Amino acid sequence: MTNTQANQTGHDNLRYERGLAKLQEIDGEGGVKVVESLADIAPDFARLLIEFPFGDIYSRPGLDLRSREIAVVAALTAMGNAAPQLKVHIQGALNVGVTRTEVIEIIMQMAVYAGFPAALNGITAAREVFAADDKKSAQSLAEPRALAEEAI
Repeated sequence: MTNTQANQTGHDNLRYERGLAKLQEIDGEGGVKVVESLADIAPDFARLLIEFPFGDIYSRPGLDLRSREIAVVAALTAMGNAAPQLKVHIQGALNVGVTRTEVIEIIMQMAVYAGFPAALNGITAAREVFAADDKKSAQSLAEPRALAEEAI
């Protein structure tokens, strides 16, 4: 291995580590699940998905994560054909401080530029994310009660 190859490998490892940390900061377990789902079929793509968007772009200092997730929710809504990715990024937006009301407003704004079908698809995705989040919250609240009842 040449020095250039060694330096590139070290640089890529830093990009990967920085990207994985940023992905976990935004998406928590949801983002990790997406990457893990690619491991058996496209591990190189999974690595690129961490290195470029999260290691290079999301890690730039020009915007905070909240602003970046607002932009991503808007873009994915406008695309109209990326519901799985939109759901992950709606959850990511919630994780970094975007409110549910703001998510819906962002999606509604896209009706002006991308059309009502794209916005309706976005609202459906948001509904699913909100419902899953509510279910997860309800389970978290129920767990301490269940543990307390077992202790009795």
